[in-house]
Amino acid sequence: MTSQSPAAGGAGLAGLRPRLPSPLVELPDERFARHGVRLLLKRDDLIHPELPGNKWRKLAPNLRAAAEAGRHTLLTFGGAYSNHLRATAAAGRLLGFATIGVVRGEELADRPLNPSLRYCVASGMRLLFADRATYRRKTEPEVLAGLVERAGGDCFVVPEGGSNAAAVLGCAELGRELRGMADVVGVACGTGGTLAGLAAGLGEGQRAIGFPVLKGGFLGAEVERLQGEAFGGRRGTWRLDERFHCGGYARTSPALDAFADDFTARHGLPVERLYVAKMLYGLTTLTEEGAFPRGTTAVAVITGAP
Repeated sequence: MTSQSPAAGGAGLAGLRPRLPSPLVELPDERFARHGVRLLLKRDDLIHPELPGNKWRKLAPNLRAAAEAGRHTLLTFGGAYSNHLRATAAAGRLLGFATIGVVRGEELADRPLNPSLRYCVASGMRLLFADRATYRRKTEPEVLAGLVERAGGDCFVVPEGGSNAAAVLGCAELGRELRGMADVVGVACGTGGTLAGLAAGLGEGQRAIGFPVLKGGFLGAEVERLQGEAFGGRRGTWRLDERFHCGGYARTSPALDAFADDFTARHGLPVERLYVAKMLYGLTTLTEEGAFPRGTTAVAVITGAP
């Protein structure tokens, strides 16, 4: 772990030179064009090489809050392949925070680390493995207090996926960057924070569609809860399409893999499979189903790279 003092105030984050606003580029695709729909890509994956996309937008306000509170250690949560854990570990290394990651699955402690967790450790993150029952209860005050104590105390807690009120406010900037640029915006959803902020930041007449990458049907209530914490109630026009999770988190299907391979072949753009491909598959399917009137401009938010 690092012994540096955190430098996550405005100057520290600016020193990382994020690419904001992220590029918005048109992508000609005949599957959209034949339905009279214009497709644009919001390249949030290009914001920062180690803190791409919604990870930057959600982590930045939490890092500022930690620095302002005088906390030098970040404690957060994720699965064995969590992009959020990777991003938090990178942020700690770049900005001088110690980082601790609570990993779902106590049985993983005795196994060789996968590439994602090796990256976290190489970036200075200390890993704590929690059994799955404890992990499911991690937001309960007594359970969370036990995890904080296990981590050594005096931690700034960032929730799983980075989604809290601060993160939602950060993601609202994504919506503001797209005002006047699109009629409908598609985004992949894990914990719901990006959709909650995006929808709130969009302008009148614009709407957002979230494509959950987990099954369970719980995300709508979570997005509403996050908007309530951040804004006092539901904001913006948004909905979820639950058809494209392909069986759940970290799962794909032959149809999704074929779509992603075809998308890369058409456009020369490698597609991240667990989030981005599911969103693009969903947006393409909706277009082919005639869900959007002719003349619609649709934006696909590219939240991460393969």
